[in-house]
Amino acid sequence: MKAVVLVGGFGTRLRPLTLTTPKNLLPVCHVPMVERVVGHLALHGVTEAVLSIGYKPDAFLDAYPDSTCAGVRLTYAVEDEPLDTAGAIRFAAGEAGIDERFVVVNGDVLTDLDVTRLIRFHDASGAEATIALHTVEDPSRYGVVVTDVAGQVEAFIEKPPADEAPSKAINAGTYVLEPSVLGRIPVGRRVSVERETFPALVADGTLYALEGNAYWLDAGTPETYLQANLDLLPPDASSVHPEASVAESAHVERSVVGAGATVAEDATLTEALVLGGATVEAGARVHRSIVGPDATVRAGAELLDHTVIGAEVDIEAAARLTGERVPADS
Repeated sequence: MKAVVLVGGFGTRLRPLTLTTPKNLLPVCHVPMVERVVGHLALHGVTEAVLSIGYKPDAFLDAYPDSTCAGVRLTYAVEDEPLDTAGAIRFAAGEAGIDERFVVVNGDVLTDLDVTRLIRFHDASGAEATIALHTVEDPSRYGVVVTDVAGQVEAFIEKPPADEAPSKAINAGTYVLEPSVLGRIPVGRRVSVERETFPALVADGTLYALEGNAYWLDAGTPETYLQANLDLLPPDASSVHPEASVAESAHVERSVVGAGATVAEDATLTEALVLGGATVEAGARVHRSIVGPDATVRAGAELLDHTVIGAEVDIEAAARLTGERVPADS
């Protein structure tokens, strides 16, 4: 079975980390996000994944030079210009020669969704397309889905105001599509699967959806990206890469320290993410914040409450940053 993995976004919400690295190559507990996504698909029978790429395509080619990721064969579909979600799906499927039922996933969604169950439901319902659903408290940032008792979608409303949303069930970013859906997507322009393709399928009665209680996280913001790393930690434990260096007197609590990173004496990390090659000097404190690759947090500095430091940034000694992004113009 084949899958299209959408990894073409600019990762604007994750800047400054994505100024140098595509968001889907950012590590989640030492493993690139895209590798976790593809690895999950492999558990459900996917043998080939087409990466729909727009931003920094060479980074993906460099990361997987043998065109294999998590045991899955990769092909690449590189957009010359952004095609939006449906346009990207059609382009990627065409580049890979997909002419049978296939799976589509958003590359920044981490989940343990039972994709096999979703496919079986799709086949049993005779759907043209099937969406996995997830329930959230505030659906205003997502596509809201209303179904009947059989799972047929009656309405698909993209990002409604919270007080007008008819449901808390949202589009969870995993789809099973028949190849006929590709013919519905116009070529030569941007096409949104959420705003055009899905509503057209609803009108024809061929869109279905299945709700589950899976773990689900959109890791596209600093807050949720940090949470994704913390969610993979054992209870009351940290994850320090074998190639990292942490001083005995450092205090590391529920944090992730990447390969080649250094945490000096008396430094404190609490629910923090220190990416590869970064340095946290003596007495510095990082609390619920992210230190980018090869960045330096000088002695006595404090990074607090979702501060995000970009690659190779140098934070001066004794600085105190709360909820900031450096560089600030990112």
